[in-house]
Amino acid sequence: MGYSINSTEKVKEQYSKTEGLSTRISIHEKYSTNKMGISNWNFTIYEIKEGMKVLELGCGTGSMWIEHKDVLERCSEAVISDFSEAMTKKAESNIGALPNVKYQVIDIQDIPYEDGYFEVVIANYMLYHVPDIDKALSEVKRVLKSGGHFYAGTAGENGIMETICRWLGMENAYKNTFSLENGGEKLSKYFSEVSIERYIDSLEVKELDDLIEYIYSGITFKNICPFSKEEIKKKLSEHMDNGVIKLPKDPGMFVAA
Repeated sequence: MGYSINSTEKVKEQYSKTEGLSTRISIHEKYSTNKMGISNWNFTIYEIKEGMKVLELGCGTGSMWIEHKDVLERCSEAVISDFSEAMTKKAESNIGALPNVKYQVIDIQDIPYEDGYFEVVIANYMLYHVPDIDKALSEVKRVLKSGGHFYAGTAGENGIMETICRWLGMENAYKNTFSLENGGEKLSKYFSEVSIERYIDSLEVKELDDLIEYIYSGITFKNICPFSKEEIKKKLSEHMDNGVIKLPKDPGMFVAA
């Protein structure tokens, strides 16, 4: 996860390649205590019915859909999109060609579809990157059919990086501009019904090098951290207990209509 202290150009740089995101995904797969997996959990929340038109914004590597292609197959049309061409291509490679699925580069601030086109719009862990959140949400509202649902995954303010930054004495280094705490107010400007679903999870990391790779996989931390990797590794090792570092995760999802 990253936060919008990055400029648009920094976000483009971060997501111009897929390796960093893959690193961030892999630590969750390897060390999460909730073995359900957040991608599987997402599909317990989504209401995607036969014949619906679905738009995903900020698809990343498309990993969420790999085990849930049956959901895509029941759609009359699904548009899997990302701001980054590299991510869109990776998603297409991971999910594969389906006759009703289109892979497209889209900026959430300027969605190239007509009003009321989609019954479902999904945007997971990306709204904190968007420079103009009001423009983005107004666009989502515009292309969403009356009675449709917008699903926006994000993190709360007691997650992995916030905890690590506190340990490093960098308490105010990260500011999540679309968190579970502040996102509801932003959504309420455009949607009359807004609720929160929370996913209970944590990390128990056994290999410190994996955690170092994780925190350096996004350019945000590299830009703000005054410590060397060796110093960080030493500081983090102080929080190991019986060879394990325990870190809270604070993910969830807004459901707006």
